[in-house]
Amino acid sequence: MSRTNYNGPAALSAGFRPFFLAAVLFAAAVIPVWWMVWQGQWTLVSSFPPMDWHIHEMIFGYGAAVIAGFLFTAVPNWSGRMPIQGWPLLCLSVIWLIGRIALAGLLPLGPIGVAFADCAFLLAIAVIVAREIVAGQNWRNLKVVLPVGLLCAANITYHIEVILAGEADIGRRFGLALVLFLITLIGGRIIPSFTRNWLVKQGETRFPVPFGRFDAVVVAFGAAALLIWVARPEAAVTGGVLILSGVMHFARLSRWRAVATWRSPLLLMLHVAYGILAAGLMMTGAAAIGWIAAAAGMHMLGIGAIGGMTVAVMIRATLGHTGRALIAGPAFTLVFALICGAAIMRSALPEVFFAGRSGIEISAILWTLGFAILAIRLVPWLALPSAKRKAPSQANSA
Repeated sequence: MSRTNYNGPAALSAGFRPFFLAAVLFAAAVIPVWWMVWQGQWTLVSSFPPMDWHIHEMIFGYGAAVIAGFLFTAVPNWSGRMPIQGWPLLCLSVIWLIGRIALAGLLPLGPIGVAFADCAFLLAIAVIVAREIVAGQNWRNLKVVLPVGLLCAANITYHIEVILAGEADIGRRFGLALVLFLITLIGGRIIPSFTRNWLVKQGETRFPVPFGRFDAVVVAFGAAALLIWVARPEAAVTGGVLILSGVMHFARLSRWRAVATWRSPLLLMLHVAYGILAAGLMMTGAAAIGWIAAAAGMHMLGIGAIGGMTVAVMIRATLGHTGRALIAGPAFTLVFALICGAAIMRSALPEVFFAGRSGIEISAILWTLGFAILAIRLVPWLALPSAKRKAPSQANSA
């Protein structure tokens, strides 16, 4: 199918639509469910322990949906081939949904059956993305397939650990580390590019430093630091390399002219989320040494870095690909602020009470409120046909 002869539902006309829609709705619903499970108000019937279900679904449920939406939108541009549309997208969406239902214990499947139902999605994504890139002979972007394939391997590891040991250990950190690595890899490509384009339109003459040897070293060292953390999460050497990696990512961010983007909240979000990633790595390093609680760094990375970056990417991609001006506006700016607030409350103030509510509860409320607002704004745009294309001067104003 091509863009020109597709006549099916708008929600299946482009890769970002069904998966961003699924991710936004899932994120808005899953944390209230988790809160009720954690408080003992809801009994989870999953084959996973409650904590493992929570962590797994944020990484391999929400995170995998956003990654799929991004890749199926970006790969046609990389490969020069027509985008996947219609029934193939519907089938992939159903596979993702079956995984969520199976993990919740709502299908008559044993642990191995649940593992097959859940792991099928990422395996399918890796195969399809590899096929498209190879068919388009765009070998430079083939490296994106490796972390997606490894993310599938991390998911398999997660299931094996739960089946054999009753809970996950390495799979938790392996999955989180791979999503963070994808942010450093893809974020390091799109953030400087978007920033440069915006600065050109503002008449600026100083631009972000293009990808070079320093960036390659930062990404490689960051990957090594994350692998060490996966293997040895509580060691002084792990803390040292993670803190150093965070410093290096801050240095990388400083070369992208983040401060100059303050007039474009939509663009600034990307820079802030990358900065939170760097801060989260340093906090996780401090936790490995024993200076702070491990949950502080994990939630700064999970809520702030992954949540913040994915929200910023989904907003921007949906605006641009549905024919709307690239302007955040008050609603989307508030959404991002709520996600950042949720990260701060859960990481820094979990035991502090405000108006009778703990920092953990406030964090859950902020996250849910942010994604509820995001759903109200994005779901109609994702499900309905695109708006008429804006004039270039308006559509690319941010």
